[in-house]
Amino acid sequence: MPRPPADPSRPATPARLLDAAESAFAASGYAAARLEDIAGGAGIQRASLLHHFGSKEALYAEVVRRSFDALGTALAAATARPGSFEPRLKAVVETFARFVDARPSLARIILREMVATEGPGRAILLDQVVPLLSRVEAFVRRDGRGLIPRGLPVRAALLDTATSLLVRAASGDLRGPLWGGRTSSWAVARHLFTA
Repeated sequence: MPRPPADPSRPATPARLLDAAESAFAASGYAAARLEDIAGGAGIQRASLLHHFGSKEALYAEVVRRSFDALGTALAAATARPGSFEPRLKAVVETFARFVDARPSLARIILREMVATEGPGRAILLDQVVPLLSRVEAFVRRDGRGLIPRGLPVRAALLDTATSLLVRAASGDLRGPLWGGRTSSWAVARHLFTA
């Protein structure tokens, strides 16, 4: 019996699986997330999930890789913009803030893996985050030379800014009570990075 034609408005199965997996991993963590639930969230059977991604670890790795590839592209565009250092740094901070605000499940995954003592995520984050962080740090050191405060530990300041934005994005309904009204991620970062 031939398959019915695919609905062009519905995302392809791998994309649906990655979206469902991101939500499941964020809610439960890697160990507790169940492949059956992820497959069900994507509208397929577990066997079909394993056809697309051979293992839970492969699926998890692809969720994280896909996210950081998209983030890396967005941050590269922000650093490559024409103009002086401060507006480009502002674009980097605001790009990161918008990215994690739009994907609070990714923020939860990253935070969970940063404090986990085992599991596949730590190695994946090291492979994905460290090079991305190094590229942004190189941009700040190169293009902000003479503009950033003397003695500023650039990498630590970047991590403080990013971690704060991750916690804010992951906080759900606590965001308003904790951070108050609309907060500007750039206003805080500007005090760190500009003399």
